[in-house]
Amino acid sequence: MSTRVLLIDDDSRLYELLAQYLGQNGVSVAHAPDGGRGLAALEASAYDAVLLDVMMPGMDGLEVCKRIRAKSRIPVVMLTAKGDETDRVVGLELGADDYLPKPFSPRELLARLRAVLRRSQPSAVADRLEAGGLSIDVAGREVRSEGRLVDLTGLEFDLLVALVRRAGRVIPRDALLGEAGRSDTVVGERTVDVHISHLRQKLGDVGTRLIKTVRGVGYVFAKEGA
Repeated sequence: MSTRVLLIDDDSRLYELLAQYLGQNGVSVAHAPDGGRGLAALEASAYDAVLLDVMMPGMDGLEVCKRIRAKSRIPVVMLTAKGDETDRVVGLELGADDYLPKPFSPRELLARLRAVLRRSQPSAVADRLEAGGLSIDVAGREVRSEGRLVDLTGLEFDLLVALVRRAGRVIPRDALLGEAGRSDTVVGERTVDVHISHLRQKLGDVGTRLIKTVRGVGYVFAKEGA
């Protein structure tokens, strides 16, 4: 069965290009030319992922992403002509799984799409992690901190799992995305710091107590009693 993707973008020429290229690689592409019709399409049919343009007339892609995340964990790759780090931070904070600035090659998009789909699949290894008051359902991508359900973005979740799986080991900033399976996500060290800060806040006392900064190096998830 082919992968089904919804492209929400007002550029019909991009749709034609992606429909042809991705179709040759086992990915079926449906098209919605604006945010409203994109959200309606997601309600009406099942898709494996969403390719979402940021700059659209009317409802922009950031608002569409926010509305998608209120109802679904479907993988979202955001597309935009803006490529600076601030835009990537906003998209990722809203729950996007990846961010690809235009212009891009269809080949790179296919690689990014396959990567986010792999991450969204249940893992057969260490399906549940328990550490320091945290309970992490890796397959279900659900986190509880001292029994309280915590709403994390996709990137925050992957960073947390990487830290917990390597508890007691310092992970350099420039290696943390790779450890989290996010080596294809292009962000700077400042962006990593921002997401770690948000992660600590969302986890409450557990995050403050156990996610430690190693100045000038990176981060470590402290083992209990260490």
